[in-house]
Amino acid sequence: MIELSLAEIATAVGGRLVLSPAGGSQEDRISGESQTDSREVQQGQIFFARRGEEMDGHRFAAQAVDAGAALIVAERETDDRVPQILVADTTEALGALATEVVRRVRAAGVLKIVGITGSNGKTTTKNLVAAMAERVGPMVASAKSFNNEVGGPLTMLRVEEDTRTLVAEMGASAEGEIARLTAMAPPHIGVVLTVGLAHAGEFGGIETTFRTKSEMVRDLPAEAVAVLNRDDAYVTRMGDLTAARVVWFGRNPEADVRASDIDSDASGTRFTLHIAGDSLPVVFRVLGEHHVTNALAAAAVGHELGLSLADIVAALEGATRAARWRMEVLGGRDGVTIINDAYNASPDSMSAGLRTLAQIGKPEGRTVAVLGAMSELGEYSIEEHLRIGLQAVRLRISELVVVGVEARNLHISAINEGSWDGESVFFAEQDEAFDYLARTLQPNDTVLVKSSNAAGLRFLGDRLGEAFA
Repeated sequence: MIELSLAEIATAVGGRLVLSPAGGSQEDRISGESQTDSREVQQGQIFFARRGEEMDGHRFAAQAVDAGAALIVAERETDDRVPQILVADTTEALGALATEVVRRVRAAGVLKIVGITGSNGKTTTKNLVAAMAERVGPMVASAKSFNNEVGGPLTMLRVEEDTRTLVAEMGASAEGEIARLTAMAPPHIGVVLTVGLAHAGEFGGIETTFRTKSEMVRDLPAEAVAVLNRDDAYVTRMGDLTAARVVWFGRNPEADVRASDIDSDASGTRFTLHIAGDSLPVVFRVLGEHHVTNALAAAAVGHELGLSLADIVAALEGATRAARWRMEVLGGRDGVTIINDAYNASPDSMSAGLRTLAQIGKPEGRTVAVLGAMSELGEYSIEEHLRIGLQAVRLRISELVVVGVEARNLHISAINEGSWDGESVFFAEQDEAFDYLARTLQPNDTVLVKSSNAAGLRFLGDRLGEAFA
């Protein structure tokens, strides 16, 4: 974080500064990062004592001070060994400080802000854009999937005076949340990847999802850039909603940044990248043809950041996986390949994962889909689980292993399809599924493990990866 005095921080968050009896002044300066988890606090950092649904950060203020916190922002007085700033709402204070820090750095004229949203692919695209931004100069990018009202500001507060690019993943579970994040860090480049059924249960339907995702580009000024997916019908509609210059990406021949000659196998995807009349071949080692969309979005951002086509291709080819638990290739013993893609799952990403499995399976082995529940689909849940089960059959996946009661409709749909006879099995618990797979997987099998984060199948994927390492 840029260096600020205690008084400046108090003003930014609209709080009351309480100095420690041990001494100090309101002109004392702080430049450490901010944390909301006392276990993450390091020397000189700021601890925001948030009240969550299950935990109250005020209870852990002493641990934060023990770990080296130089300042506590809280809603009531806690540990007086360090200065405290008392506010009405700690989460709002976190956002307010992020807004002020970004405003100051942006005003210096060096910082470029890239905001990324979409129903699928945000983290992968963020990682690819970050790899390109590193070629421009010092950059800050969201850690893990920090993309909400807490993770977003924590990322923004890592910006310093020499930061050239802030790459901010911006997610939402309700209307208005992306707008709040873009108000904190107004993007110079706003990216929208897809509009799908992810979180449809929380949003209340696809049209609400569309309105929410379009918040990324609605308020962009004319001098900004909206990077939009030409292959997604809902995202295409956003071109009429923004005053910004639009850059289209996709496979569509009309896209400004597009891919052709796409060919996928177990080693990744090869395609030709076209930008501004030039083209180069790309060997993209991130598994799954659907990730070409994310690569194109990142390439469009890289071009807007001033990178040459050669540098863009080099950044793409340097990526070896989307992210932890996202199309992560494990295993290898006896030719068994485990693809752990169980960090998130929506109907779109589940469908894409199955298509990838069908494409890359070895002729001498089987394809095995180990699937768990897709969360947050609301009224669409039964229909979409049934549809995915049917798709597994129609793609001729060799075996479907369904794990967890919430995912049972996947199994029911598959066994109701007359062309299958015993190729779908169901287990209520992960341990049962692991024992079965460890016993029955055959040499050269290719296994996809896919579920929403809440279903926890990423841990089953890791176990299988270790068992067949």
